[in-house]
Amino acid sequence: MSAPNLDSQSNKAQNRASESAARRTRLREFQSQLLARMQAARSGADTRISQLGVIMGGQRWLLDLTEASEIVSVGAITPVPLTHDWYLGLANIRGNLISVIDFARFQGLPPTPINNESRIIAFAPGLSFNSGLLVSKVVGLRNVAEMELRANTAQDTQVWSSHCYRDKEEQTWTVLDLSLVVQDNRFLHVGL
Repeated sequence: MSAPNLDSQSNKAQNRASESAARRTRLREFQSQLLARMQAARSGADTRISQLGVIMGGQRWLLDLTEASEIVSVGAITPVPLTHDWYLGLANIRGNLISVIDFARFQGLPPTPINNESRIIAFAPGLSFNSGLLVSKVVGLRNVAEMELRANTAQDTQVWSSHCYRDKEEQTWTVLDLSLVVQDNRFLHVGL
């Protein structure tokens, strides 16, 4: 190869490396900002932002930040035999074993695919329930004060989905009350 071709390939490799580093930096900054906002919401310092937007089963959900403790990438999930298909198994998150639930499957929807956007939302310690939800995507923080409260439809009548909102883009968001999910008899009985 000639010297100009080597220089061109070297420049392309350097550009790819710098783009990758920039993406990692942006992701770290986003995670830091999200963590700071979650901590502020828990302490009551910032009451206007209190909902984490996620997508599960193709639906948009809002989680109260006081009920969610951590957002982690999906790692190894160890299956547990003789459990319902929505109970995916156990995951080790920072030395703690938590149950991983596919909430979409729990509702009778198709299973949540695990890909690079999938995350596990661990339940807050205050719920006294070592569990986490598999979500397709974390969308970010949502301010319900900027949304329009809408009437629940027949499909929204689950005890854990008390409120629905419509945002400026006309997308419907359902509030998922994890404290009520962990009291549901079907949710508590994972075995077949």
